[in-house]
Amino acid sequence: MMHQFTKCSDCKFQINQLMKSKTINARLITGLIVFLILSFTIQAREVITLQTGWKFSKGNYELASQISFNDSKWQNVTIPHDWAIEGPVLVDGDGGTGKLPWRDEAWYRKRLDIPASYTGKQIYLVFDGVMASPEVYINGKLAGKWDYGYNSFYLEVTGFLQPGKENILAVHVDTRNHGSRWYPGAGIYRKVQMVVVNPVHAGIWGTYVTTPIVKPDYASVRIMTTVFNQSTDSENSIKVENTVISPEDNELATRSVTRNISSGKSADIETTITLTNPQRWDIDDPVLYQVKTTVYKGDEISDTYFTSFGIRTIRFTADNGFYLNDRRVQFYGACLHHDHGPLGAAFYPQAMERQLEIMKSMGCNAIRTSHNVPAPELLDLCDKMGLLVYNEAFDKYDNKADITADTDFEDFAHRNIKNFVVRDRNHPSVFIWSVGNEMGDIQSNSNNGFHRLNTMVNYVRKYDPTRPVTMACDNQNAAALRHFDYYDVLSYNYGQRWSLARQLEPNKSVIISESASTVSTRGFYELPLPAEKTAFTNSLQVSSYDLHAPAWAEVADDDFMWQQEEEYIAGEFVWTGFDYLGEPTPYGDGIARRVGLEGKHGSRSSYFGIVDLCGIPKDRYYLYKSYWNNSPYSSTLELGCERW
Repeated sequence: MMHQFTKCSDCKFQINQLMKSKTINARLITGLIVFLILSFTIQAREVITLQTGWKFSKGNYELASQISFNDSKWQNVTIPHDWAIEGPVLVDGDGGTGKLPWRDEAWYRKRLDIPASYTGKQIYLVFDGVMASPEVYINGKLAGKWDYGYNSFYLEVTGFLQPGKENILAVHVDTRNHGSRWYPGAGIYRKVQMVVVNPVHAGIWGTYVTTPIVKPDYASVRIMTTVFNQSTDSENSIKVENTVISPEDNELATRSVTRNISSGKSADIETTITLTNPQRWDIDDPVLYQVKTTVYKGDEISDTYFTSFGIRTIRFTADNGFYLNDRRVQFYGACLHHDHGPLGAAFYPQAMERQLEIMKSMGCNAIRTSHNVPAPELLDLCDKMGLLVYNEAFDKYDNKADITADTDFEDFAHRNIKNFVVRDRNHPSVFIWSVGNEMGDIQSNSNNGFHRLNTMVNYVRKYDPTRPVTMACDNQNAAALRHFDYYDVLSYNYGQRWSLARQLEPNKSVIISESASTVSTRGFYELPLPAEKTAFTNSLQVSSYDLHAPAWAEVADDDFMWQQEEEYIAGEFVWTGFDYLGEPTPYGDGIARRVGLEGKHGSRSSYFGIVDLCGIPKDRYYLYKSYWNNSPYSSTLELGCERW
C-alpha cells in the first residue's frame, strides 16, 4: 500500500497559517512547526497520481512523442480512460467483444511537473493497466514498453527527465493485435502514478510479508524488503527498520537490520517479528495490520512507506476442501469480468466496491478474477471486506495475453508472473494463484503445453511459495495425461468434468472454478416453460424462470447438489456475478440466426449474470441468497448498500 506524502509547499502553507493565528501560544506553534518539519523529513517518498492534464487522440502521429508536437486540438481526458466505451455502437460489429470500436491505435500526452528539487531523486512511473502494448516516451525518447494489457508494470525513468524544465510524457497504445472473447476496453484504463524516492530506497512493491507460524497466542511475521542503493557516495551502510502497526494504529514491535549495499546494487533484507495474541484476518472479521518500513542511509532517513497485511492460515485437504484459520469454509464464489458495464473498462474504485457489496449481500464470500490480472484496488477492497480471491493471471497463452509468434515465452512468463505475484502477494484475501483458464493446448500437452505450464507454475512458486497454484480446466479426458501433477488444486469448469482427475488423483481437492452459467433477462417471463435447457426462443430475451443454460453448462441446483454430495469439493465460482459486455450467449449473431432470426443482429452483452449491467439483481440472486444465507451483509438493501 502506498501513501502520498506531504510536499514541502504544503508544509510551508501550514506553518504560515499557524504563524498568523493569534489563539495559539508560541510554544505550541514551535512544537507544531518542529513536528511538521520532522514529518516532511521522514516522509521522503512521494506518490503522485497522474489523473488530470492528459491529451488524447486516436490514430498514429509520427511525431507525437516529441516535446514540440502540437496537441492543442486533442481531446482532454482524465485517467483512467476507456476510449471505446464512448462508441459508437457498431451494429454489424462483433457482439463477442461488445460491438464497440476498441481495435485501434492512439496516443496520450501529458506535461510532467518535475521541479528542480527532484534533482538527485529516483523517479518511477507505475501503470496499473494499459490496453494494449503500450510504448512509453519521455521527451521524445522511448523509456520502455510492455505487452500484456491486463498486467501492471513500472519503469525507472530518472535518466529521461529534466528537473526544472518542461517534460512530456507520451504513451502510444495499440489494440489492433490484441485478442479477446469479451469486451477488453482500450487505452490507459487504470491509474498511473509517479513515485519519487531518494537514491537509497525500497523497490516498487518492495516489502514482502508472510506469517509462517500462526498460533492462538502468537504469530511470526517475516518481512523481506528489497532495497536499492543508487547513490554515488561512499556511504554504503543501509539500515532497514520495520515496525508492525496494529489495526488500532498502535506500534506493536520494531526490528531493524543493517547491511552494506554497494553503490549501484540491491539487496533483500529480511527480519522476523513475533506478535503475541494476534488478531486473525477472516471473512467475518477482516483484520488488517501494517508494516511501516523505514530505510536509513547511515543515520539519515531515506525512505518510508507502509504495507498492509493480514494474519491467517489457509490449507486444502484432500477430502474436506478448504480451511481458513483451521475451520472449513465453502467457497460461495462469483466470477467477475473486469468491466463495469455501462462505464466500460475504466476502473473506478466506487463502482467496484458497489459490485462487491452487492455480491456480499447475496452471501458471496469469494471472487475469481476471470480471466486476468485485476486492478490492484480490487484486492484492497477484498482485504477490507472479507472476500477471498481466486487470483487469475491469464485466459489463454495466445493473443488474448498479447503473446505473439515473436514472443519469448520464457521472458514473458517471468516478468508477467513476477509483476502479478509480487504486486499481490501481501493481500490476505488471495488464497490461490491461477496461471490460466480453459487452455486446450496446455491440457492436451500440444505445442509443449506441459513445459509452458511448468514454466508459469514455477515462477509463481519462486515469488510466493506460501499459496497453492492451480489452473482452470474444461477438458475432462485430458486429465489422463496428468497435467495436474504440475499444480496443487484441481479446478474445473462445469458438468462434473473433474471426475476423472479426482479419480486419478484423489489426494487433491476440487474447486468448481466455473459453475452454472444459467442465463436470464431480468424481469422477463415467457411460457411455455422450456422442454430442455437450450430451448431458446426468438424473443432475444431469456426467461427469468432460470431453467435455461448453454449446452456446456447447468442450472444452479445441479451445483448445489454436487457440493452437498461430495465434501472434497471446496466450493464454486458462479459464472457470473454480473452481466458484462461481450460474449452475448445465447444470442450472438450466429445463434440468433439459428433460432429463426435471419437478418437480425445478436446482442452485445452477456446474459450470464446474477445481477444485470446496471447492478440490479435478477431473480437468481434470491436463489443464491437463500442457499448462501450466511452473509453479514444480508440485512442491507438488495442493491448491496443503503448509499446505492
